[in-house]
Amino acid sequence: MSKIGFIGLGIMGRPMAGHLQTAGHELYLHSRGTLPNDLTAAGAKACANGAEVAAAADIIITMVPDTPDVAAVLFGEKGVADGLTPDKIVIDMSSISPTETKKFAARISALGAHYFDAPVSGGEVGAKAASLTIMVGGPEAQFGRIEPLLRTMGKNITLIGDHGAGQTAKVANQIIVALTIEAIGEALLFASKAGADPQKVRAALMGGFASSRILEVHGQRMIERNFAPGFRIALHQKDLNLALSGARELGISLPNTATCQELFNACTAHGGAAWDHSAMVRALELLADHPIAPDAA
Repeated sequence: MSKIGFIGLGIMGRPMAGHLQTAGHELYLHSRGTLPNDLTAAGAKACANGAEVAAAADIIITMVPDTPDVAAVLFGEKGVADGLTPDKIVIDMSSISPTETKKFAARISALGAHYFDAPVSGGEVGAKAASLTIMVGGPEAQFGRIEPLLRTMGKNITLIGDHGAGQTAKVANQIIVALTIEAIGEALLFASKAGADPQKVRAALMGGFASSRILEVHGQRMIERNFAPGFRIALHQKDLNLALSGARELGISLPNTATCQELFNACTAHGGAAWDHSAMVRALELLADHPIAPDAA
């Protein structure tokens, strides 16, 4: 069993760390918020900062919201870099900039440690079920050391390529997810406005070529008006910003990604930054002056 440091114990990080603990690993934890009582009661050690985590653990996992958060955790005062020694491993499982990831990896590698970017897809449900898809970038020679750990948290584990490749794959994933949410929102809105029962339309589509996990889960959310966050709009906006800024760097156009970002922006303008990203449908409903279904009282 390994000594694992885990920094960032929010909606996703908490169950992910729990799976590692259940698998028998020794945990060293740090978070901006209160540490989960269930993890500490089961023996996880609380650490005052990232440097303390890195000094105690052989493998350090970070799971925080955005690129600046990762930079602060790794290289800020008493950050992870201050506690690293050669041959330790840092795994960043946040969803952040591929460009900055390459810079972070170079700085960690210069200390004699190893760096992987390993962002995830599957949301809170996948984190709790240990069924996450994990997209990995980093040195193939060291991948065998971390793959068993990743398999305690996810099912589909793929080494995409070198540093930054995992983050690039995650940005691509978020483009697909956003566009699919938008398409399902349009389809159910069209059906509802035309007088068809959107629940029955969804059920019919689930048996055809339009079927998808997003239609199954988020289509149902749209109909039930369940927008409690599994993945907040604000976080998906961050990911689409990475896609659009990356597109500018690459000299390509992502027109439908830009449209989805504008719909998220409209939701945020109506107080929805913390809504689940399936609530993008509310922006479409405002444009049509027609809700798919009434909000719960």
